[in-house]
Amino acid sequence: MREAMFWNPCPDGRVACTLCALDCKIARGRRGACGVRVNVEGKLFTLVYGRLVARHVDPIEKKPLFHFFPGSLSYSIATVGCNFRCLHCQNYEISQQPKEKGVICADTGNGAEAGGENPEVLCLSLREAGARIPGEDVSPEEVVQAALRSGCTSIAYTYTEPTIFFEFAYDTARLAHSRGLRNVFVTNGYIGKEALEAIAPYLDAANIDLKGFRESAHKQMTGARVGPVMENIRRYKSLGIWVEVTTLVIPGHNDSDEELRQIAEFLVSVDRDIPWHVTQFYPTYRLLDRPRTPVPRLRRARQIGLEAGLHYVYEGNVPGEGGESTFCHQCQSLLIQRYGFTLLANRVVGGRCPDCGTALPGVWQAAA
Repeated sequence: MREAMFWNPCPDGRVACTLCALDCKIARGRRGACGVRVNVEGKLFTLVYGRLVARHVDPIEKKPLFHFFPGSLSYSIATVGCNFRCLHCQNYEISQQPKEKGVICADTGNGAEAGGENPEVLCLSLREAGARIPGEDVSPEEVVQAALRSGCTSIAYTYTEPTIFFEFAYDTARLAHSRGLRNVFVTNGYIGKEALEAIAPYLDAANIDLKGFRESAHKQMTGARVGPVMENIRRYKSLGIWVEVTTLVIPGHNDSDEELRQIAEFLVSVDRDIPWHVTQFYPTYRLLDRPRTPVPRLRRARQIGLEAGLHYVYEGNVPGEGGESTFCHQCQSLLIQRYGFTLLANRVVGGRCPDCGTALPGVWQAAA
């Protein structure tokens, strides 16, 4: 546990957390909506610094990042907690753990508790709350050394939401860069402007979830507004960070032609070279009543993206679909053939199509 970054004191003893776009105003003894930032006597502390609940070596394609060192490995880490409450979260056991297991009670800014649906939730002391945060204590140095030993090209801050363990991600990312490693965020895109600008010099790529286009539906599904996500997609790009975007296509929520087209047209307005991953939903967490996304709907989503003017649209969570491979947008040659997270062939040479010489946007291994 340590003092957090990006907050300001309020005259009434609350603290204003500016780490993300939720802009929580947190009363003494309360936690932010993420469940892991606490006001102790008018100062904001993070409960999860170095408290890792997951450490794995993943293919970079799992993030998913398809135009960033394809075929490489990424050392992937996470703590518990998240500033969203997505009804379809596939990692809800760790992202929602502080709220659903009664570790914290949160203050969203208007004095109302946001401790999930557990009526037994307690506001604990800093010492008690920290002791109940699961995970192992790991230093930035240990993460970097483990990544290097594992032959990884990058470190990915993923699984939950890297914004909420920003302090640890920031320290680790700076050290990683000094050792020749790249850094990747897999994120909901809700980070605050000041925090993003602080870590941008050490952040090489990000996959940002754009979970929908309609404000009301996005808020119902995640508890947050979609506007800040869209603003941050532009901001990440303007800061020179490689960006790919993922939309989980959920039947009855965001799978209409109209909404998919709106998302695609927005991405085109930012940069038509942004790879867009349209991925298959499967029933989980609080959306067990929704069906798995039909493969034809994913094919349609990909078609909509291409028709809108995007150069690279990928189908996800459906191994064996042709829509998971990369084709040159100029001559249509197959450049990178994938099966799930596995590369079957990679013909990209120095970031270019070997057939017509067209540059392929992304971050590639240097030509031999």
